[in-house]
Amino acid sequence: MEASLRRLNTDYIDLLYLHMWDFTTPVEEILRGMDDLVRQGKVLYVAISNTPAWQVSRMQAIADLRGWTPLVALQIEYNLIERTGERDLIPMARELGLGVIPWSPLAGGVLSGKYSRDDLTAPNVEDGTRRSVTVAGGALTERNLAIVDVVKEVATELDRTPAQVALAWTLRNPGVTAPLIGARTTTQLEGNLGALEVDFTAAQLARLDEASAIGLGSRTTCSPAMSPAR
Repeated sequence: MEASLRRLNTDYIDLLYLHMWDFTTPVEEILRGMDDLVRQGKVLYVAISNTPAWQVSRMQAIADLRGWTPLVALQIEYNLIERTGERDLIPMARELGLGVIPWSPLAGGVLSGKYSRDDLTAPNVEDGTRRSVTVAGGALTERNLAIVDVVKEVATELDRTPAQVALAWTLRNPGVTAPLIGARTTTQLEGNLGALEVDFTAAQLARLDEASAIGLGSRTTCSPAMSPAR
C-alpha cells in the first residue's frame, strides 16, 4: 500500500478492491488488514472482486459483528453473455447494500459485434491480441454469437450501436451500479456513454432476455402455500 501511494503521488486511495480470492488467507486476517488501512486514513472504502457469494456474505457478517470496516462494492463479470451473477451474487449484493460494478460488460468485445462466425473456425494464434485473448477465454461460441445477432437487431431498430445496447442492458438491472467500460480512445468512450440514452421497448428487452437466458438454479424460497404444515 505504501508503495502504491508513492507511485500514485497521493495520500490515500478512495476505493481499494481485494481483487482475487485465494481460498487460503483467513477472512479475519483480510478484514482486519483492510480495516487497519481505513483507520490509518490510507484507504476510504474497501471492496471485493471475483469472490463467491457465500464468502462475501460471511465477510460482511464478520465485519459487522466485530465493528470492522464493511465492504461497499462488488466487482463481477456481468453481461448479456455471462449472466450467472443473477443466481446469487447480485441478489446478495442488493441485500447487503453492496454496489455492483460489472467488469467486461461487452464480453471482451464480442457484444460490440466485431466478431463473426468466421472467427469460430479461424486458426487460434496466441499473439496477445484482443481476439486471441477472447478466443482463449471461450467467449466466441455459437451461443454467444446468436446473442450478438439479437443485440445487432435491436441496435438497428434503435439506431444505436451494438455496444450501446449491450451496456444499456446491464444498467437495466436495478442491482447494478455502473459497468466498467474499457474504452481505448475518446471516440470509444463517447460512444459507450451513449448507452445512457438508450431506451428499450418491453418487446426488445424480452428478446434480449430470452436470447441470453440462463437457469437460475434450485429455488431457495417458497410461497406460503408451499410451506410445510405446522
